[in-house]
Amino acid sequence: QVQLEESGGGSVQAGGSLRLSCAASGRAPSIFTMGWFRQGPGQEREFVVGIEMSGGLTDYRDSVKGRFTISRDNSKNAVYLQMNRLEPEDTAIYYCAAARSGTVPIWPREYEYWGQGTQVTVSS
Repeated sequence: QVQLEESGGGSVQAGGSLRLSCAASGRAPSIFTMGWFRQGPGQEREFVVGIEMSGGLTDYRDSVKGRFTISRDNSKNAVYLQMNRLEPEDTAIYYCAAARSGTVPIWPREYEYWGQGTQVTVSS
């Protein structure tokens, strides 16, 4: 079992920044690919960004490339999402997830463990 807990959400104006954190605990969380997903009101949960366990492989949703940066610190069992130049379209609940994979899956069904989510609201 792996437990995930997100933090760092909040409300910002367009153009602002937020940094999300995901703390992992339990059984060897450092061996998992970690991903960030988001779900806006009335929308499907969508892939935002993911990072393979060594940190050497990442994948980003096109709409966040150049604005968002994922990183991980396996010594702290933590994953971070730095979000810059936020847009109202980024408003959603952001979820941290863990997958047993050597790549970076983009589909929610491929992730085994999920956090409870943290709300990000961007106003125009």
